[in-house]
Amino acid sequence: MLDFLKKDLHKLKNPQRAKFLTGFFKTGKGQYGEGDIFLGIRVPDIRKVAKKYTNLALKDVEKLISDAIHEARLAGLLVLVAIYEKGDKGVQKQIFDFYVKNAKLVNNWDLVDLTAHRIVGEHLLDKDRSLLYKLAKSDNLWEKRIAVIATYAFIKKNQYNDTLKVSKMLSHDKHDLIQKAVGWMLRETGKRDQAVLESFLKKNYKIMPRTTLRYAIERFGEKKRKFYMGK
Repeated sequence: MLDFLKKDLHKLKNPQRAKFLTGFFKTGKGQYGEGDIFLGIRVPDIRKVAKKYTNLALKDVEKLISDAIHEARLAGLLVLVAIYEKGDKGVQKQIFDFYVKNAKLVNNWDLVDLTAHRIVGEHLLDKDRSLLYKLAKSDNLWEKRIAVIATYAFIKKNQYNDTLKVSKMLSHDKHDLIQKAVGWMLRETGKRDQAVLESFLKKNYKIMPRTTLRYAIERFGEKKRKFYMGK
């Protein structure tokens, strides 16, 4: 079944788009996506392929998310999401544990953004969330991004406390992929409760990276944006 999935992906490859994605995802030496290989497949098409293989064994999913090809890893992760969403509590715990164990393989921002809240966040909705604070303290870029993006599941339930705490922990991070992720989750918080976001900003905006702040206040009126960016 794994071989069939890979063949389905290769049928969809687009060399011209692959060349663009190689630059877009910073695959050069020393960059965050160094060595990542692209086939040039659009996400909706990867979703369609993944949907056909939701019976894939975990040992095969593990092979997929270890693959050098970016789209293969994404397909494997989307299979995990599908299994999690259809599974009972036992299956969900198994998928959650598998995801966390292999978090370092969720190693590009789109891989994190499309899956972390749907597995890690959803699983922790009614559970202890200390794992997120452990991930936020990690030296690994992707584990830190998972920590904040996972809280999107909480935001959707109007639970903001963990998003704000993790954002505070990551407020001094120098990597733009963390700054953007934090800003995004703060913006999502503000969409649902602007008062909560402004309360956080008033205490922290002077020490926040400009990128984070710009993302967080994107939906504010011009006057408020100028106030916060003026520092």
